[in-house]
Amino acid sequence: QVQLVESGGGLVQAGGSLRLSCAASRSINSFNYMGWYRQVPGKEREWVATLTSGGSPRYADSVKGRFTISRDNAKNTVSLQMNSLKPEDTAVYYCKAGELRTGAPYWGQGTQVTVSS
Repeated sequence: QVQLVESGGGLVQAGGSLRLSCAASRSINSFNYMGWYRQVPGKEREWVATLTSGGSPRYADSVKGRFTISRDNAKNTVSLQMNSLKPEDTAVYYCKAGELRTGAPYWGQGTQVTVSS
């Protein structure tokens, strides 16, 4: 069973930065993609960014130019650098990975990001 553990969430003022990390329990090269989603209570989970193996990063329009997704193969982690944060970025952020062989999705437990105005 794959485990994804997010860290780095917290409280920050608008305009500030946070860096989220997602540590996988096995090599991230075994995943077809890794990405970040976020969810606000009462709303559907929203896609934020994806990094495919060997591909270019993709971002939701709402975060493009402010967020950067990256990977560290040696540490089996994927990170999300979030700059110029806005109150509307407040959400629980989840890491997701897709199994290379089967496409099966895996989710982390989430980390809270709160941006105060």
